[in-house]
Amino acid sequence: MDWNALESLEDWNAALKASHVGPVAVFKHSTRCSISHMALKLTQQRWDLPEDVQPFLLDLLNYRAVSDAIAADLNTEHQSPQLLLIRDGKTVHCANHSNIDPVDLLPYL
Repeated sequence: MDWNALESLEDWNAALKASHVGPVAVFKHSTRCSISHMALKLTQQRWDLPEDVQPFLLDLLNYRAVSDAIAADLNTEHQSPQLLLIRDGKTVHCANHSNIDPVDLLPYL
């Protein structure tokens, strides 16, 4: 799978805008966390979602301001790791830590 990087507030605003066209998935990843590494690996292995779902990856340690903006804009508590599914600028599904599995997004598409 090919992730779109979230490295700036402009990237985040573009992703949020894209959610009005089709579903957007955001994976908030901590490069220092073993649970986050496992959740990311599982997500990549089990990613079998329709092509219209745009996947975004955020290295939240390097881009904490982007993570804070996501939490504020979506009124969603920050967690790490975290997988969010966004439609029309709103969170329709949120999974954290060991509960992350991209298969769980399917009913929300």
